[in-house]
Amino acid sequence: MCFLRRPGAPASWIWWRMLRQVLRRGLQSCCHRLGLCVSRHPVFFLTVPAVLTITFGLSALNRFQPEGDLERLVAPSHSLAKIERSLASSLFPLDQSKSQLYSDLHTPGRYGRVILLSPPGDNILLQAEGILQTHRAVLEMKDGRNSFIGHQLGGVVEVPNSKDQRVKSARAIQITYYLQTYGSATQDLIGEKWENEFCKLMRKLQEEHQDFQLYSLASFSLWRDFHKTSILARSKVLVSLVLILTTATLSSSMKDCLRSKPFLGLLGVLTVCISIITAAGIFFITDGKYNSTLLGIPFFAMGHGTKGVFELLSGWRRTRENLPFKDRVADAYSDVMVTYTMTSSLYFITFGMGASPFTNIEAVKVFCQNMCVSILLNYFYIFSFFGSCLVFAGQLEQNRYHSIFCCKIPSAEYLDRKPVWFQTVMSDGHQQTSHHETNPYQHHFIQHFLREHYNEWITNIYVKPFVVILYLIYASFSFMGCLQISDRANIINLLASDSPSVSYATVQQKYFSNYSPVIGFYIYEPLEYWNSSVQEDLRRLCSGFTAVSWAEQYYQFLKVSNISASNKSDFISVLQSSFLKKPEFQHFRNDIIFSKAGDENNIIASRLYLVARTSRDKQKEVIEVLEKLRPLSLSKSIRFIVFNPSFVFTDHYGLSVTVPVLIAGFGVLLVLILTFFLVIHPLGNFWLILSVTSIELGVLGLMTLWNVDMDCISILCLIYTLNFAIDHCAPLLYTFVLATEHTRTQCIKSSLQEHGTAILQNVTSFLIGLVPLLFVPSNLTFTLFKCLLLTGGCTLLHCFVILPVFLTFFPPSKKHHKKKKRAKRKEREEIECIEIQENPDHVTTV
Repeated sequence: MCFLRRPGAPASWIWWRMLRQVLRRGLQSCCHRLGLCVSRHPVFFLTVPAVLTITFGLSALNRFQPEGDLERLVAPSHSLAKIERSLASSLFPLDQSKSQLYSDLHTPGRYGRVILLSPPGDNILLQAEGILQTHRAVLEMKDGRNSFIGHQLGGVVEVPNSKDQRVKSARAIQITYYLQTYGSATQDLIGEKWENEFCKLMRKLQEEHQDFQLYSLASFSLWRDFHKTSILARSKVLVSLVLILTTATLSSSMKDCLRSKPFLGLLGVLTVCISIITAAGIFFITDGKYNSTLLGIPFFAMGHGTKGVFELLSGWRRTRENLPFKDRVADAYSDVMVTYTMTSSLYFITFGMGASPFTNIEAVKVFCQNMCVSILLNYFYIFSFFGSCLVFAGQLEQNRYHSIFCCKIPSAEYLDRKPVWFQTVMSDGHQQTSHHETNPYQHHFIQHFLREHYNEWITNIYVKPFVVILYLIYASFSFMGCLQISDRANIINLLASDSPSVSYATVQQKYFSNYSPVIGFYIYEPLEYWNSSVQEDLRRLCSGFTAVSWAEQYYQFLKVSNISASNKSDFISVLQSSFLKKPEFQHFRNDIIFSKAGDENNIIASRLYLVARTSRDKQKEVIEVLEKLRPLSLSKSIRFIVFNPSFVFTDHYGLSVTVPVLIAGFGVLLVLILTFFLVIHPLGNFWLILSVTSIELGVLGLMTLWNVDMDCISILCLIYTLNFAIDHCAPLLYTFVLATEHTRTQCIKSSLQEHGTAILQNVTSFLIGLVPLLFVPSNLTFTLFKCLLLTGGCTLLHCFVILPVFLTFFPPSKKHHKKKKRAKRKEREEIECIEIQENPDHVTTV
């Protein structure tokens, strides 16, 4: 091996080039030896993965267990709201709050809730008899432990010019029934049974009362409807598998019955399937619990695994037919497995970073952990199990066996005496292959289409301006979408779309969104409530809210009763002996914590309740209120916390879900920069970074324009987009930068001809496999479908439209290759002239 130095090239450039060549040749040599090992021991590499799948697959069936804690999955793991809940629970235990509103509690507990909605134009207040019948039916249920019944009106119309805001009519009424469990396991089981009976009763009452609609919700409804997606999607996932199997089989077929590989396409998809089953078995053996977000793993793993399958098939077609089948397998491995190893490593790095402690969403962390295991097993199964299948298929081809019927292909003379249909079925392509054609695999329909039609069209000078305009439109929409990204996420996006929880949430958002949930305002340190400055601070903090406050009521009581309580002893004495003794104020007893030191009483903690006026976007405004109140607890003299059970799901959710993508993107960027001057070619990595960034931003922007929220599913899809783009762009770009043709146009044609078939096969199979997700009535699968469709579409657009055009007028330049070829041609002409002069009588031997 010699390295010639270009004129003017620095010595460091030569050393970098030598290092890149040595690394590249070393990796190819390792993959070549791996291919030889697999081709020499195919039975071993076929048996070991099969035994692993059977072992772990049976374990997966025996240890299957769904995740029962939805909050643990989708709520941020390290949340300030959870700390605030613990403090509120320690100050005001649940059993002391049994007579309070649900929103006053710091944990939802067990409950049943129902909304009664009247027809349009009717008044729900005139349906009193039906409401009372529903209420009595709930109270008469067996094992009922109702602690409070809270009433709310929705769609309220007030009496005009009424000073006391009298209600004229209302469209809906909401009733909530709470159960006293106190954390007891027995009472919790009774509560769960009561909730099931409650939901059944609501369905029965809906059939009996046709004059209004009933929408019910229980504490377990979110968890039940979250797992309902998996039940609804089971049959659709099987349909997706059948579609992918069919597409892979058809796209691997040819008219040539000898070189066609339909069963290899089929076995390639099955290879990915058994690797996923093995990964699932490992997950359940390690005490993992299933949740509906893991539904995306088969699609993620299939998109990467089938890429390796189709690349190996393309690598096999590029090998020389006159070689023994074992050498052909080794050559295919050395040609393909280097890039596939790199992309699999990037998958592992990005999802490994998503599984790191920096990820604050447990569902994302569990998904990334499983994806890492799936990628490792996928890589192992591709080079072992599928490699063995490739060895057996190569042996059949070398021995001239039919690719489908596995029988000997008859001779050309025998075929000429048979009918046309028999010749069509048993023809090995000897009639189509001319003696000038070195690669009979070029008759594959996708490769033929790319070579004869598409490559010439996309590199046409008249097409390039339209491609540039198309990319500008793509970039504009992507940029527009990225500017509209919001960090809000609704847990309803993870539920089945036709579930009772979604119906209930829709009605509640429509009729009960004028006010926020009741926010608990907990003062956890002793405070001089009798001090006028403290009273003013409390009023200032509560301004803008509708407050339910014992302090405000007490101050009003003192003013009306004309009682002076300007010192501590008088203030607490009147509070305990007079104010809290009155029936209308007795419910405030649970809002104040007294302590006694000797003969002196102290108020060590208390709580108030705040309600904010909101618009239709209730969740966003509640988050804004939370972000404004928390800093005040640090800047004001009053030490307090604010809490509502919904804060656990919304607290810093936007930051929590975007961090995994940022970490994964940083990991990809770091790896590509570290290999910038080491592997393949620096310009290849540069173009790869630009392409992946363009695809990622495009998917992110178009996803926002398609009304996809930034929840855990969309974040996982964005992480996958990084890897999917690298998976398909890397082989194309590296082949282009290493190509030695005269012009960039010829180089990109060569790259598309070499890798375009595998890319088109894989993306087509991937997108067709997504179609059944459209028929799963679930918001989770809708999000998965939208994101993955954008991922596949943007990747296909870049690989076949944008890159083939942009690479023709951007670096790397191919001028030095042209100079080398001219120098070699001139040197060869001089040698021929010399030989002709020395042997004038033997010119034909030159």
